[in-house]
Amino acid sequence: MINFISDGICQICGMPFVSKISSHHTCSNCIKKKPPFSSARSIAVYDGVLLDAIHRFKYNGKTSIAKPLGSIMADRLPPNNYDIIVPVPLHKKRLKHRGFNQSLLLARKISKRHKIPIDYLNLIRERLTEPQIKLKGKERLKNVKGAFAVRDKSVFKNKNVLIIDDVYTTGATINECARVLKKAGVKGVYALTLARTTVL
Repeated sequence: MINFISDGICQICGMPFVSKISSHHTCSNCIKKKPPFSSARSIAVYDGVLLDAIHRFKYNGKTSIAKPLGSIMADRLPPNNYDIIVPVPLHKKRLKHRGFNQSLLLARKISKRHKIPIDYLNLIRERLTEPQIKLKGKERLKNVKGAFAVRDKSVFKNKNVLIIDDVYTTGATINECARVLKKAGVKGVYALTLARTTVL
């Protein structure tokens, strides 16, 4: 069973609250420091069958799983006027090693369903970083700091961009991507991830 995230979340970062609250409000982290993105949402909790599916997809090369996982994301895409979908990029060395970018495969399904163009060439990961799964908290922030860059700023200027990634943990990667995109002149940055590491 997939543990979908619905009511009782932070209206900015999408973190589920421990208590089952029917309405959304802002969490203490987002009150203390507003993220560079307008909103982030995750489809489900990173556990059980979904965790297993993501691991088989991402680490065991089962790319056929991208279609059903991407469909789940497309089914639950929050309504908005998105101009461009941008999958979180991999460094060229990691892309060569893995053979695919899992975020791009998920983004393609969403793009096809909702007729939103994808740009996967102009947000780049120019520095090879440690896999975030090995790190915690502040280490994750430090790891991705300055890792991303924008090639052609004109592509993003005054656009609403939807960032796609597989898992939201501390939000370090999404935050850094959003920061770079905002600096490039993006109007609004929104994020959608398949899963989120949290306990409901």
